[in-house]
Amino acid sequence: MTMAQRERRSLAAAMTEIGPDARTLCGDWTVRDLAAHLVVRERRPDAAPGILVPAFAGYLDRVQAKVVRQPFEELVELVRTGPPWWSPLRPVDAVANLTEMFVHHEDVRRAGSGWEPRELTDADQEHLWRALGRAARLAYRKSPVGVVLVDPRGRRLTARGGEPEVVLTGAPAELLLHAFGRDEVRIEADGDPEAVAAVLSSDRSF
Repeated sequence: MTMAQRERRSLAAAMTEIGPDARTLCGDWTVRDLAAHLVVRERRPDAAPGILVPAFAGYLDRVQAKVVRQPFEELVELVRTGPPWWSPLRPVDAVANLTEMFVHHEDVRRAGSGWEPRELTDADQEHLWRALGRAARLAYRKSPVGVVLVDPRGRRLTARGGEPEVVLTGAPAELLLHAFGRDEVRIEADGDPEAVAAVLSSDRSF
């Protein structure tokens, strides 16, 4: 079983445990809203482009408003089982859905108080470091200063060149979550205080 598949199953279990009306880290979305988003992304190729293309956002909103009214248990089961055989995401699930499932799993876990980072294996952290390498430049493209990411092994990844430079240090999982716009993370930020504040408050949306 791939990490993406394990994260998917864990996400579905967390959704069931916390319930449809619980908040998430995805803006004002509830768990039900998040489940509907994932179902549309994987099962409505006619509407999914609206996630990234503003011109199609209105149609996406209408489709998602309909999907979100399905019974919660059915939505979670569709999330758990993943993209159907005909979905273009299915053959590339291990790569295309790794960050999606991991980040949204943490969106559910970390929305409440008292959360702690999970103990992930070295192999899982390595998967996330590679995913970070693919996403970092896009994530920090709007940063007004340079950004360098450093993991506990001392590996460095330049997310954005420039001066002054801010160094973000943390486990790959924590750095990936920050790159995807989440602030509920355990990282250290070193650099000029104004530059650090600029990076931490920067728009990291995709």
